[in-house]
Amino acid sequence: MEEEDGEEEIIFDDSLFINRDYELTTFNFGDSVLQLFCLPSASTDYDLTGQLVWPGITGILCSRFCKEVVLTDHNDEVLEILKQNIKLESSSGNLISSGLSAEKLEWGNCDEMGQILQKYPKGFDLILGADICFQQSSVPLLFRTVEVLLRSRAGDCKFILAYVSRAKIMDDMVINEAVKLGMEVNEVRGTRCIISNLEGVIYEIILPK
Repeated sequence: MEEEDGEEEIIFDDSLFINRDYELTTFNFGDSVLQLFCLPSASTDYDLTGQLVWPGITGILCSRFCKEVVLTDHNDEVLEILKQNIKLESSSGNLISSGLSAEKLEWGNCDEMGQILQKYPKGFDLILGADICFQQSSVPLLFRTVEVLLRSRAGDCKFILAYVSRAKIMDDMVINEAVKLGMEVNEVRGTRCIISNLEGVIYEIILPK
């Protein structure tokens, strides 16, 4: 807190909201066993939900089976723990290749999208999103980002969205935003299920040639 001309000026330090007490935690998925650094709990007020390990651990798990996997987040603190887990996973010897990396990506940020496409000029076979639709304001930005990535390999890339329904307005928005941008949305049969009293479903989304 500082005073200027008799008035108080309050300054907040972002680090007050950051918890780095990561714990090495073991997760089992069938025959796959993963050890990752994460928080046992985290505040969502400072946009650090990525410090938690959510059910699925999609990106790290995919690296066991795919030649190249790129994890993304827009938060520097989350990117740091992603990189720690990449180093941990790489040292385990479970990767089928060394192609596991983390890149900064804020949905809708043209510069960051361009940097990723420049770094990975061949594009991607799959874009995976695991329970990433929380705020209405972020949905249009998400699909604009997905559109750019899909266009880099139009017709040859799919967006797999594991979606958890929390509000009817969000359900409609997810479908409408995709359709508005010319995408085809198909529900993957047999994937509807109840997750902690909420309904979940997996969509396969493509951008036709």
